[in-house]
Amino acid sequence: MTMKEYSLEEQLEYQKRLNNITNRIHSARDTNAILLELQSDLLGFFDAERLTIYVVDRVKREIFSKIMTGQEVAEIRVGINSSSLAGYCAACGKLFNIKDVYNDEELKRIDPRLTFDRSWDQKTGYRTREVLLTPITYENKFLLGVVQLINKKNGGPFSPADESSVLDIAKVLGIAFYKNQKAAQKARSTKFDYLISYNIVTEKDLAEAMSRARTAKKSIESVLMSDFNVSKDDIGRSLANYFQTQYIPYKDNLPIPGELLKNLKVSFLKSNVFVPVGESDGKVTVAMENPNYLPARDTIKRIIKAREIEYCVSTREDIFQMIGMFFDVDRKELLAGSGSIDEIIGQLESAEDEDEDEPSGVAEDDSAIVQLVNKMIVDAYTRKASDIHVEPGQGKKNAVIRYRIDGACQVYQTIPHTYKNAIVSRLKIMSDLDISERRKPQDGKIKFSKFAPLDIELRVATIPTAGQNEDVVMRILAAGEPIPLSAMGMSERSYDTLISMITKPYGIVLVVGPTGSGKTTTLHAALGYINKPETKIWTAEDPVEITQEGLRQVQVAPKIGFNFATAMRAFLRADPDVIMVGEMRDKETVSTGIEASLTGHLVFSTLHTNSAPETITRLLDMGMDPFNFADALLGVLAQRLVRTLCKDCKEKYHPTIEEYNGLVRAYDGDFDALGFPYSDDFMLYKAAGCSKCANTGYRGRTGIHELLAGTDEMKSLIQGKAKMEDLRAQAIRDGMTTLMQDGIRKVCLGLTDLAQVRRVCIK
Repeated sequence: MTMKEYSLEEQLEYQKRLNNITNRIHSARDTNAILLELQSDLLGFFDAERLTIYVVDRVKREIFSKIMTGQEVAEIRVGINSSSLAGYCAACGKLFNIKDVYNDEELKRIDPRLTFDRSWDQKTGYRTREVLLTPITYENKFLLGVVQLINKKNGGPFSPADESSVLDIAKVLGIAFYKNQKAAQKARSTKFDYLISYNIVTEKDLAEAMSRARTAKKSIESVLMSDFNVSKDDIGRSLANYFQTQYIPYKDNLPIPGELLKNLKVSFLKSNVFVPVGESDGKVTVAMENPNYLPARDTIKRIIKAREIEYCVSTREDIFQMIGMFFDVDRKELLAGSGSIDEIIGQLESAEDEDEDEPSGVAEDDSAIVQLVNKMIVDAYTRKASDIHVEPGQGKKNAVIRYRIDGACQVYQTIPHTYKNAIVSRLKIMSDLDISERRKPQDGKIKFSKFAPLDIELRVATIPTAGQNEDVVMRILAAGEPIPLSAMGMSERSYDTLISMITKPYGIVLVVGPTGSGKTTTLHAALGYINKPETKIWTAEDPVEITQEGLRQVQVAPKIGFNFATAMRAFLRADPDVIMVGEMRDKETVSTGIEASLTGHLVFSTLHTNSAPETITRLLDMGMDPFNFADALLGVLAQRLVRTLCKDCKEKYHPTIEEYNGLVRAYDGDFDALGFPYSDDFMLYKAAGCSKCANTGYRGRTGIHELLAGTDEMKSLIQGKAKMEDLRAQAIRDGMTTLMQDGIRKVCLGLTDLAQVRRVCIK
């Protein structure tokens, strides 16, 4: 019914009721309180069943329910985007009157991306039908929230009169919200305004937290997190909002700013509650508890000679944790005799004017260099890094140390150029390499237990680089236990087929992939599955990383002629049932392995190839007899490791049909067999970032696999030296899913995203 269809008397009464509501909102000092009082009046005025008033959270780019008549959930938060009706209204800034939210065609007429999240109705048991939404703005410029009315009590749609009235109410609310925000800013200005403004804590909660903090002699921030369940991210937003600067939380992978810490003492930094955290393009970033405290800023300016200093905020506890990590306060006991960072750098002599053609003025056996190298290795181990990269800069540029964690490199620390040569020399001494030879690459190993109480081994490679420098790359080979084969993340077909292969009495099984793709881990998982008292298993490895009871494990030593081929020939004289060879690097090792598999032994090994079909052509190119090889082959498992999305912060989203079609094209096979049809319920996940994953959005890795089985048809192709394309086609006919296909399966399962899969494989 339109206003024209009302009688004059009814129109006057309607306008009177509307004016009463808007006047009460306009004149109220506390908008929240008056809205709570007016809930029933507003519902009655619009003859609606439910009302929700959302307010904007600008930091998170979300809207959250400030006033809500339904009692099923405490709070609703949605992004300002097309993932929800209210979020879409906020994003578009327009009024929407929807007659049936379950009518997809009606929603698509508004916007093809628009969907209604039916999970709210499923959770609450309430059936949403009609929805009237309009944004709350101030002067049509500043978005402040959204008004949402749900379901006319008479079952009909919201009328044009309702649309006009809700616009009037939204306009008045916009003025009231804007005035309240300004008044609140003037009346109260504390570090925790954000928490109160967005209903994270009440003023009563904050007062109680302050009281408890005084009694326990703790910071208010720590009490809010421990006693009032306030997240660290919300604390950071509140501090950043108050101080109008960047918030820097403690993360255990923060690069250590070695040069900035020179001549600074732990006690001095703790007493002034600040710490430098990095430098970029001449600008030094400093974390402070109170960036507005001018005496502390003056002190920082005096001791840190920089063109520009950015004063950022952090909590007292986080600053102390950063100091503890930067200066090795927490690990002094582990590295006996090792000093803190300031002590280490203080011991190093300055050599700014040295000739670049001469060795560094700092000796490789200097105690500070010894301590610094030990600390670098221990930190890499505690952060679960797989590799350490030492990268000296040219000329007087600093050296950079990077760690590879979960397959991605991260900067750990910068080292002043004056002792980059000493660090490289120290690592070469620890690896028993020739420190006088700087013109050609060298390989070695570090048994770190000789130098510190930590039982790990490192594989070391030195490579000459421009500017008469040498890069050093170290792979950490930490001793570990085998992972169960069932935990490797294989598809059901691949798992069952692999079990069938490794339980055969003889034959050869190869696991292939680039360095660091988890081949050894998979082999040990397979050995763990068949490791029984009645089975004799010999392994030749370089080095022995994973140990298992029941295996007889041998460390090869190529320098003295004890290589994989020699070890395998020795095993054949030692009554084996199963032989595992760490790597088939040459024709002799491969030939011996095939001969062993044809004489009644089960042989496992690895190879560096890109795919399972390519492995066969590579071995044939090496001169293997195709008939013997075909008879011996049980299967080839190719694998890669992809970074997995952080379970604590990954975000669910509904992909567009274009994105879905992109997945189908990349799959390049029978995508329908996966069982993921495109529908409103089809969801993917994307990286977000939180404190637990160092704001990368990824934490941990999982494997993707392709398993080529040695079927009769495959053996016939091998005997005929078929092309790799023919081998791949036959493997797919036999049921093999490619690396890309297995990766896309894990994307659809929400474990990773397509970008990570594309990083490690092509097909």
